[in-house]
Amino acid sequence: MARVEVISGPERRRAWSEEQKRALVAEAFAPGAIVAEVARRADIQPGQIYRWRRELCDGASGFAAVIVAPGDSVAAPAASPAIEVEFVGEARVRIPASIPPALAAAVVKALGKR
Repeated sequence: MARVEVISGPERRRAWSEEQKRALVAEAFAPGAIVAEVARRADIQPGQIYRWRRELCDGASGFAAVIVAPGDSVAAPAASPAIEVEFVGEARVRIPASIPPALAAAVVKALGKR
């Protein structure tokens, strides 16, 4: 049996909370997921999921989520917040929060080509 949703009032669109949008975007872009199937289950167009992803990324602070795992050595805590990126091999870079994003991206790109 198909589900029917009745929308009453002057607004003819569903209102999606930020949590619902984030959950659908995460589900759609999980490994092995197909955006069209996730959109079909939510009864929306795939383009809506892509729009929500773009809006969520535009609102992001520019930092990616990371997983901190124990390594071979433990460094002393830094005086200022920073991101440490370790590349394959022996390249390691520590990027302080005060560095402009364009400069940080250029450094990471250059070291990634080594």
